[in-house]
Parts: sequence; structure tokens; C-alpha cells
Amino acid sequence: MGETAIAPPPSDQPPAEGFFSKAVGVFVSPGRAFESIARRPDFLAPLIIMTVSSIVIIEVMLERVGIDRIIRRSLELSGRGAQMTPEQIDQAIQRAGTITSVSMHIGGVLGVPIYLLVIAAVGLLITNVIFGGSAKFKACFSEVCYANLVLLVSAVLAVVMIFFGDMEQFNPDNFLPTTVGFFLNPLETSKPLYVIASSFDVFRVWFMILASMGLSAATGKKVGTMAIFLTYLAIWVVIVLGHAGFVAAMG
Repeated sequence: MGETAIAPPPSDQPPAEGFFSKAVGVFVSPGRAFESIARRPDFLAPLIIMTVSSIVIIEVMLERVGIDRIIRRSLELSGRGAQMTPEQIDQAIQRAGTITSVSMHIGGVLGVPIYLLVIAAVGLLITNVIFGGSAKFKACFSEVCYANLVLLVSAVLAVVMIFFGDMEQFNPDNFLPTTVGFFLNPLETSKPLYVIASSFDVFRVWFMILASMGLSAATGKKVGTMAIFLTYLAIWVVIVLGHAGFVAAMG
């Protein structure tokens, strides 16, 4: 008689979800999506997508606005332009044009990976050191990379603003209507207040909330989302106030 095959017992683990399912889940069902990411961490696809979106924004800005206009507008908004003659402004633009363009290209490629590595490292510090969790860095980095996908909405809005906004009033440092600072006149508002008003962006808050949910999932829910979020928020507030204080000290 032939041997009867014995089926393996059913696994308690749900089937693996693909990138698209998890990416959509971040928007519509983040709790489930982050739990799936925690079980099988992966970060390459969301990291590539967000890096490409950053490159697109930089390239569109350079093409549509132009490096000369970006530098000129930055000088005007900083107040330094008012202390310079037109000839001095033109000379400053010529000197800074190439360096600024190269730095923007480099920032478009490396900015997102470096930023997310820092956020994940801080998240690991929060979960494991402050709250005694046992999350792995790969899981934290994967959760943060997926949480960052919400900034695709911001990227689309950025491209729309660059194409259809007023280029003569374009502020390269604050051109999205998602902060209070966007609606303030940087030449009439005190610099520290403008820094604070421009720092609190709705997309950053959204990202922090989702990143906190993901990091909580990375600890197996041993550390709560609210605890992580409030710690992130406290760190962010300290950085913003420090920046505002530095600007005030520099006059």
C-alpha cells in the first residue's frame, strides 16, 4: 500500500502581501498594513518611489523656475537682497548658480534615503532605549519608508504648484499651501515666527502619526503609538524652536 501524504498543519501566519497591497493599505488601512510590514520587512520599493518623486520635484523646479530665479528669490526673502545693488545680486547668482544646482541634484537623490535613515534611527532609539522595546532596525526602516509614501500626495501637489503657481512670487523654501507660513508674507513677518509657522506642515504630522503606528507594530505593539508619536513631536518641537532661536539670534 502506498504511503498516505500528511498535509502540514495550517500556518497561523497570514499570506504575504505584495508591495501594492501594503502601499494602498498605508492610506486606507494603516494598522493592518504596518502589521504586515512588521512580519516581513521590506523597504526597497517605497524608498525608490519616494527618491524618484524627490528627483522629479527638483528637476521640474529647475526647469520651470530656473536656478537664477530661485537664488534671486531666496536673496530677496532673506533680506540680503535689499542690502545689495542689482550688480551685486547678479554676481551672487553667477557665483552660487552652479553650486546650488549641483547641491539640489544631490539632495534630490540622497535627501530622502538620509532623512528616512535618521527618522528610523530616532524611532529605534525611542522604541528600544526610551520605552524598552525590542524592534529591529530593518523593521523600523521599512515601516518608516512605507509611512513616507503619504508624501506622494505632497509631491503631486508640489508639481502642480510649480507648474501653475506665480513664478515671480515663488518661494523655493515654502511653496506648498500646507503650512501657515505659506499664507504669511516673509518680508513682513518676524523671522522666528515665520520659521515656526512654516515648519508645522500637515503632511509632516500625517507622516509622524503613520511612522509612529508602524514603529509600534515593529515592537509587536509593546510600545504604544501615542507614546512614540508624542516623543517624535517633542523632538520636532525642540528642533523647530532651536531653529527659530538661531534665526532670532542671527537677526
